[in-house]
Amino acid sequence: MKRTLRLVTTIGMIVAAPSALAGEYAKCPDALTLGIEAQYPPFQYIGENGNLKGFDVDIANALCEEMGATCSWQQQDWAGIIPGLKAKKYDAAVASMAATKERDKEVDFTDKYYTVTGHFIGPKDMTVEISKQGLAGMTVGVQRATTQVRLARHRFGEAIDLKTYDTQKAVNLDLMSGRIDLMIADTLMIEQSFLDTERGQAFEFKGQKFDDPRYYGDGTAIAVREGADQLRRCFNKAIKGIREDGTYDRISKKHFGRNIYDG
Repeated sequence: MKRTLRLVTTIGMIVAAPSALAGEYAKCPDALTLGIEAQYPPFQYIGENGNLKGFDVDIANALCEEMGATCSWQQQDWAGIIPGLKAKKYDAAVASMAATKERDKEVDFTDKYYTVTGHFIGPKDMTVEISKQGLAGMTVGVQRATTQVRLARHRFGEAIDLKTYDTQKAVNLDLMSGRIDLMIADTLMIEQSFLDTERGQAFEFKGQKFDDPRYYGDGTAIAVREGADQLRRCFNKAIKGIREDGTYDRISKKHFGRNIYDG
């Protein structure tokens, strides 16, 4: 993940209402900058009006409101999310990041705010067994620096020709054009942003979803710098708060039609 950082751009503001009880969040910051990729619909993307949209954005809005904090955003390419956090470009990353043991060596994580799984996707007219033998010689696309890369390398190794891309959109385009045979992606994300759209009608999930904690950790969480224990505790309290008061459930059903906290 230690790659050269691209330009980080401030792309929007969240102005939180002072709804949190002063005593309950007294030790929490009243202003935060949050890092995000914004190229991962339906979790995070730029809308037609230039504003940030998506599940991650709405959850962060709710967490900031719960804490009584005013939050701003900075956009960062995915491979630079952790380096940008460590370089203090922002205070936390709300970017659909799986809290894996590998990443935990570089940053600290909050409690999860949803459960992530992975899935192979390919043409509907393709019959394939998702195994080393079944995938032998096939070209598989994946967004670089994601948990899917580690899954592919550890589970299927040299049996496949693994191609990595800067963005998920680029992976989708190469699958549609036939330049790759299959791709691996986050189940919820690819279902909403590709398979349920007109351009994804010729494709489907292949095999069973993957949810092994060795690759997907303890769920998707907010990343903070190592040692930022107070900020991590503030986010954990806020995550619990929006789950208990029904805010989380409303946001999740708005985007997915169901509560995705446990997958």
